[in-house]
Amino acid sequence: MHSFKKKIPDYIKIPGHFLRSHVAALIYQFPAKKMIIVGVTGTKGKTSTANFVWSVLHAGGYKTGLISTAIFRFGSDEEINPYHMTMPDAFIIQKNLKRMQEKGIEIVVIEMTSEGMKQYRHAGIPIDIAIFTNLSPEHLPSHKNNFELYKKAKAKLFQALSKKPKKLRGISVPRSIIANSDNDHAKYYLQFEADKKITYGIDSGDIRATEIKNETIGVSFTAINETFKISIFGAFNIYNALPALIVGTLVHIPTENIRKGLVSLAVIPGRMEEINEGQDFTLFVDYAHEPVSIGAVLSAAEEMKRENSKIIILFGAEGGGRDTRKRMPMAELSAQRADYVIVTDVDPYDDNPQTIIDDVATMVELAGKTPNKNLFAILDRKEAIEKALSLAKKDDIVLITGKGAEQSMITNHGAIPWNEREIVRTLLKNKLKN
Repeated sequence: MHSFKKKIPDYIKIPGHFLRSHVAALIYQFPAKKMIIVGVTGTKGKTSTANFVWSVLHAGGYKTGLISTAIFRFGSDEEINPYHMTMPDAFIIQKNLKRMQEKGIEIVVIEMTSEGMKQYRHAGIPIDIAIFTNLSPEHLPSHKNNFELYKKAKAKLFQALSKKPKKLRGISVPRSIIANSDNDHAKYYLQFEADKKITYGIDSGDIRATEIKNETIGVSFTAINETFKISIFGAFNIYNALPALIVGTLVHIPTENIRKGLVSLAVIPGRMEEINEGQDFTLFVDYAHEPVSIGAVLSAAEEMKRENSKIIILFGAEGGGRDTRKRMPMAELSAQRADYVIVTDVDPYDDNPQTIIDDVATMVELAGKTPNKNLFAILDRKEAIEKALSLAKKDDIVLITGKGAEQSMITNHGAIPWNEREIVRTLLKNKLKN
């Protein structure tokens, strides 16, 4: 007896996600075909890179949209992303692309995740400029714990480059790949067909940053024989700014406008975002939730600390089947490079949050910290933040990591509202009153 499955013609065997995305694009009349689309993918730095690109394009006079982890931008207007995911459902993406088109948006910058592209949420969105930031082992559980599958999922962005160049104000925009050549995996993504392929980096690349200097606010650097400055803390953000510089040149934005776009981006929600209510110490809220990004925010803190400054870091680990192998590196980095470590809840999903916290705290203790002296394990995240603030003295640096600008926390009771930046502001104000 023949199975029904074997009788289905190959052309009908369309993945459900793929079909859903195309239906969404069809319902909203393929708005992406009428705009220039810049896609950004990589393990880390996507949100910051996308925001820098948006800022440069905006400063260059283009009506620019943005779909990112933290926010959606419709030209000068912005909305917090409420979906707890970088790439929401295809219908949401297409609906917002349609809104942008109707508002006269000319260029849209979209963060592209491996999970989103694995589910074809990008289908029906022809890409004009594809940016690769970096690749490291992260999000592997959703890719069968196989790094090669994760790597290939990212490649879908480059496979989605438009069949032919689109025009921006009557001028063709070359189908382009922009890749961080300081990352070992850049060569893989540069193999895909494009009209232009441009690399960037600090150690290598067609466009290199040199003479990097920490400033009172932000970082300055030299590239293409010009000096630029960003107002975001952390030298690692140079990697996030360089693609924006390149995109600006691709669409013929004058250097002075590129310079203005880079320096004018003072805040990226939840990305090394300074919260200042007049306290005598420095506090940042950052989305860092894996070893590379935890290391980066600690490096930024080390760059700005004074002789007697202490570094206080609050972090945690996700549940819900997320990769547990990253817990030990995060614990070691925090224990070795921060003076005080506070372990707390992040997004436990269906897992027991206390079990996760105990596991991580044990790793921090093994890495050198002492419980109730310079290591604190606190289940309630709000109480944990209060503890971090109580430890902070003049000139100290406090790093509140793991949530950034997310608007919810995922627990076994479902999503509960959580606005980290507002909670930190309120707690800071209360501290200053007392």
